[in-house]
Amino acid sequence: MTEEQRIELEAAAFRQLVQHLRSRPDVQNIDLMNLAGFCRNCLSKWYKAAADDLSLDVSPEQAREEIYGMPYADWKAKYQKEASAEQKAAFDKGNKA
Repeated sequence: MTEEQRIELEAAAFRQLVQHLRSRPDVQNIDLMNLAGFCRNCLSKWYKAAADDLSLDVSPEQAREEIYGMPYADWKAKYQKEASAEQKAAFDKGNKA
């Protein structure tokens, strides 16, 4: 496999992951953090960091919109729910490890 083919495969897998997350707004970011250690916001920060590494002008808001498929404020208003006490406790426990 060439380097170009590897990059194309990685990009395709990333696009599929983003599309999957967009199709599952019922899955809350805190659940992703508690189970996998990353969430949509993490992906948007990694996207922004990659843009910075390539000297591309991408704002944090633009990066979030690329991941969420809409402005972050719109996604939050439409899909984000208040985290339960159990979710918050699991998150706190995971961040202390």
